[in-house]
Amino acid sequence: MDTWEDDGADPRVCLICGDRATGLHYGIISCEGCKGFFKRSICNKRVYRCSRDKNCEMSRKQRNRCQYCRLLKCLQMGMNRKAIREDGMPGGRNKSIGPVQITDEEIERIMSGQEFKEEASLPEHTWSTNGDSSDHSSPSNGASEGNQPSPASTLSSNRSIDMNGGYTAALRDQYINTPMNTSYQLLPHLLSYAAQSGLLAPQPRSLYPQSHPLVLQLVAAEELDPLATPMLIEDGYKVTQVELFALLCRLADELLFRQISWIKKLPFFCELSIEDYTCLLSSTWQELILLSCLTIYSAQIFGDLADVTTKYTPSDDELQSFSEDGMEVMERLIYLFRKFHQLKVSNEEYVCMKAINFLNQDIRGLTNVSQLEQLNRRYWYVCQDYTEFKYPHQPKRFPEIMMCLPEIRFMAGKLVNVPLEQLPLLFKAVLHSCKSSLISYRTGSSPCLTTTGTSPGN
Repeated sequence: MDTWEDDGADPRVCLICGDRATGLHYGIISCEGCKGFFKRSICNKRVYRCSRDKNCEMSRKQRNRCQYCRLLKCLQMGMNRKAIREDGMPGGRNKSIGPVQITDEEIERIMSGQEFKEEASLPEHTWSTNGDSSDHSSPSNGASEGNQPSPASTLSSNRSIDMNGGYTAALRDQYINTPMNTSYQLLPHLLSYAAQSGLLAPQPRSLYPQSHPLVLQLVAAEELDPLATPMLIEDGYKVTQVELFALLCRLADELLFRQISWIKKLPFFCELSIEDYTCLLSSTWQELILLSCLTIYSAQIFGDLADVTTKYTPSDDELQSFSEDGMEVMERLIYLFRKFHQLKVSNEEYVCMKAINFLNQDIRGLTNVSQLEQLNRRYWYVCQDYTEFKYPHQPKRFPEIMMCLPEIRFMAGKLVNVPLEQLPLLFKAVLHSCKSSLISYRTGSSPCLTTTGTSPGN
């Protein structure tokens, strides 16, 4: 790729996100971040989804919020996927080829995964030992066709792995780092035809030996004790907006402190640099807090905190000034709560989800992306193995759980746009609606796992 020196006076900017461009990458002027994102997306055959109208803002700060729109803009601006080396190694090919113009139909085939499905019919592109082929997408950020994520995209774009005979050894040497039984090559396939079609009844099986200790290590790193922030208000006391806001800040402080303590206890703590951990935490702390509130701390958040918010009465001015962003966040938070209440995520599934979400290799400024990809993939498979072992009669449970992560990430980004003074009213509205749902669930029929739920944003 053609690059230029960082002389401070060069006005050239990335055509995708507006960040400082480092050269001509895959035919157009772009930054290192968008160059790497495009390469990973094409090499790993990722298929994303957009939670909005497929027209999300692309800027240096917002580009990681929607991978669908980022890849779409890469294609629209002329990034040439044929300039990427087929072996996935650094550097490009066909350097004489500049930007390309492709039709809307071609772009749609790439974005929908149709082009990848045709390529996946070749043996070297398959993941299962029985010849199944699948769409590929990011386990932490996107979903394949049919709204089901796939782990395939977590392969590092800087290495080539034999997906057939060499797969077992590669998984052992690069991800698990422990002796592996040959049966591991039959690790349950997320998009296997039998599981998705229901033609074959799920069979109870054993948990793979590598999975159990890894799950136990993650559980041991998590603070599962109840939150210490006092959330009990005496009867008849009227909570003011300032008091409720102060309580929310205190809760956020405690939750953030728990995330920092969690990082230091992670079983892979010594495998990444402090700089990368700082970068990851600064980019994901809102997501980690939101995930914990919807799972392990949900009894306190939707119980004790909900009781506090009932004692707060917003003024007419507060009600009238409530923003559209606040309304969207409220609706989607209620949707997320109902989804998690249906799933009843276990502590073991929660700690795996948290690790997968934290190990996000698309964050700007990371120094060891390949190691992050390895760790992400390790816990992706551990979570899949545990879920399919624990819930053999819920073959769609693992995809359902993984589909919550892109929504968590999107919602964390939206929360930033809500004015601080509107947070007390937002939490009152969300907790009141969710608590009402809990009461209706208890008095009505028990919810079951479904895949046909409609997001309130649709």
